[in-house]
Amino acid sequence: METVKYQAVVVGAGPGGYVCAIRLAQLGVKTLCIERDNWGGVCLNVGCIPSKALITAAKKYNGIKKFSEMGIELTSEASINMNKLQEWKGGIVKRLTGGIDALLKSNKADRMLGEAKFLGGTSLEVTKTDGTVVRVECDDLVIATGSRPIEIPGYSYADDRILDSTKALALSEIPKRLAVIGGGYIGLEMGMMLSKLGSDVTVIEMADQVLANFDPDVVKIINRQMKKQKMTVLTNARAQGWEEGDDSAIVKVETPKGTKEVAADKILVTVGRRPNSEPLTDIGVELDKRGFVVVNDQQQTSNPNVYAIGDITGRTMLAHGASYEAEVAAEVIAGHKRTYQARTVPAVVFTDPEIATAGLQEHEAKAKGISVKVGNVPFKAIGRALTTGETDGFIKVILDDSDKRVIGITIVGPNASDLISEAALAVEMDAEALDLGLTIHPHPTLGEGMMEAAKHAIGEAIHWSNR
Repeated sequence: METVKYQAVVVGAGPGGYVCAIRLAQLGVKTLCIERDNWGGVCLNVGCIPSKALITAAKKYNGIKKFSEMGIELTSEASINMNKLQEWKGGIVKRLTGGIDALLKSNKADRMLGEAKFLGGTSLEVTKTDGTVVRVECDDLVIATGSRPIEIPGYSYADDRILDSTKALALSEIPKRLAVIGGGYIGLEMGMMLSKLGSDVTVIEMADQVLANFDPDVVKIINRQMKKQKMTVLTNARAQGWEEGDDSAIVKVETPKGTKEVAADKILVTVGRRPNSEPLTDIGVELDKRGFVVVNDQQQTSNPNVYAIGDITGRTMLAHGASYEAEVAAEVIAGHKRTYQARTVPAVVFTDPEIATAGLQEHEAKAKGISVKVGNVPFKAIGRALTTGETDGFIKVILDDSDKRVIGITIVGPNASDLISEAALAVEMDAEALDLGLTIHPHPTLGEGMMEAAKHAIGEAIHWSNR
């Protein structure tokens, strides 16, 4: 068996793994990146990128209904060709994954496609895609093996009726009726998307609201939109078993009013993700009770020569969080003094309207006992939002009342995913309300809402009534 040696080996090439390998190589560390399936991991292949491609297509398709308000008249109805839509989505994925391979190569990080087996310490055995086996030795090992959807009893993803997020993104036909088990961000992103494409969607959520950890004011906006889309939402509800009916699956749902039966052609299960950490139990890496790898602020595990990044640590379960952790680990391995110091990891939900948060949400700050000042400006007060026809939602700026520092910003509305970066910078730099309020924002733009909301928090808003 051939043996190869490297200073650093990264297992997994998702947003954590490939970023870590590239940064290591940039720092002069001889690096190998090993990937089992496709460059880019879950995010680029069956997660972030393909889902947002389909969400964008669904939003544009649904938006055609608003054209007449703008004086745009169509002579015939629009229709969806799912095969062409999947082909378009696949082209985006192929372009990006190919780009990652090229980036690794141009940065002089070696690549290897194959299944890695952890032998202990920093030794690996890799069965390559051509069937050959190679032993890999390294000084430092980075584990970036990600996560997978949780499968609940009675709902096997091997069954044609049952979808996880990966199968839902590959549908060749739109199900007439869809039951979504789990009202978190993945369930609502996928459910709202398929609703726009023609599915009759029912969301089943155990908690007393969908998006359980989000600002209740945000959830009101999303609930209102789901009602407009004629989606059914069952909260305080628990999906039990299911059985085949005459022409559909019948899901038994326990609700406060008794058992309800939900007919569905497909059942999408989105109840969270679990870490791919099972292979690590034999190599002395400490796991917590949920199976996530325990790391310190330099991404080191209980073995100081083994690092872990991304979903497998459970810190953020977000692609951009994984990329940040990747750079921390790479710089520590290269001998730099670096620790995890991010004050916030922005969260984005691609519902309609979009949701984005940075720092503390209002209810989180109050739960911590922080006295807050809150500025809240609706998009209907922003001229640019009116010109796009998208006015649902608001920008909320949360200040620490003691010193007027920005401790959090919540956005629900058009382009929230793009607007949140300014919010993240404000939290990271300890900005005060006037740092945002006195920064000239171009007009007419959605970003003006950030300036207005910051001023509103201190009673100085111009285009919205101050309290």
